[in-house]
Amino acid sequence: MNIEINENILKNCLILWDEVSKFEQPSDVLLSKHFANNRKLKPFERNAIAETIYTILRNFYKLSDIGLINIAQDLIIYTWIRLLYVPLKDLDKLNKIKFAHISKLPKLNDNILELPDWILQKISRYMNSAEIKELDNAMSSLAPLTLRVNTVKINRADLLSKFAELKIEAFSTKFSPYAITLSNKSSLMKNKLFLDGYFEVQDEASQLATLLLDAKRSEMVVDFCAGSGGKTLMLGMMMRNSGRLYAFDVNERRLGNMRPRLARSGLSNVYAQVISNENDTKIKRLAGKVDKVFIDAPCLGLGTIRRNPDLKMRQQETSIDEMNQTQLAILQSASRLLKPKGLLVYATCSILHEENRDVIDKFLLENQGFEIVKISEQLQINDLKLNDDRYLELFPHIHGTDGFFACVLRKV
Repeated sequence: MNIEINENILKNCLILWDEVSKFEQPSDVLLSKHFANNRKLKPFERNAIAETIYTILRNFYKLSDIGLINIAQDLIIYTWIRLLYVPLKDLDKLNKIKFAHISKLPKLNDNILELPDWILQKISRYMNSAEIKELDNAMSSLAPLTLRVNTVKINRADLLSKFAELKIEAFSTKFSPYAITLSNKSSLMKNKLFLDGYFEVQDEASQLATLLLDAKRSEMVVDFCAGSGGKTLMLGMMMRNSGRLYAFDVNERRLGNMRPRLARSGLSNVYAQVISNENDTKIKRLAGKVDKVFIDAPCLGLGTIRRNPDLKMRQQETSIDEMNQTQLAILQSASRLLKPKGLLVYATCSILHEENRDVIDKFLLENQGFEIVKISEQLQINDLKLNDDRYLELFPHIHGTDGFFACVLRKV
């Protein structure tokens, strides 16, 4: 990717890297805050700053190997020259900056993996070295921008036609019948099609996991960890705006982010409610009454590293045990909502068995009244290669999606 640079971009990159490299807050939050506080930055400057920071994060361990991580100015200029292919003549715009020594530094060592050692050790139990290398490369690459068509308002073919009219290059994806991917990350948030509620941003892996629940008209459905509502809106669409869909979350701010999305969507069957914890009385009132439950469980989020590369440094192995306790507690509580023969989907954006298969195994040991439903019974999609039909396990190097896990459970 070729970017345009100037002294102002360098200055802002230096300020931002100083904050990002502490790994105390998510990088996307820090970038948003920085741009909000520096509104005079031009669009091309914002783009160059964001691309620089994210390229450094994607190549963090390789850049550490040549000793650049703690020399901020050299790090940024090396990233421009070697990774973002800024022509050397463009660096003349940077007054009094010496860069000749940087252009002589060695290329990055492709044999150095970008996933931390503790993650590599865990996944090496179920992936061979060649596949780990492929996964690592995919996790270090740029994620596509994937949209979900809102069929309450438009079908996919018609939305593709509207994008074509706007000269926006868009394509149907391989697996989800509702997904569209764009060839470049055009800013769509002010686009009339977005403002009119014709689509939402949602990765294809997330869409496939939501499809597993097979939510239908007139059902009572619960989105147990709704967050800002991406999967909630898809469930409401699948229910054709009928039935009753409860969206629960412990975070009032996240649920508040759903309101404008809900208004755009045209849905009227969604009931968003803040809960204190997984044992809130609002949940207990629904015990044994619900047809289907979706759990997008809190997790380390390691399947989204290509979107959030700072997770490599911010997440620690020591967090897994505490996360497992939360995941099991949520799964136990959510399972009590189901009617006999009701379905539950447990999902995470993690690639670790500890957060996925192992949680399901522990739950089933303690809950004899549940069984796993095969993925092929819920999803009939050609070429969706899965290692085990009991689990939807998606990876960027195989499926082109985020890393994702889902399992369907039936109350018997």
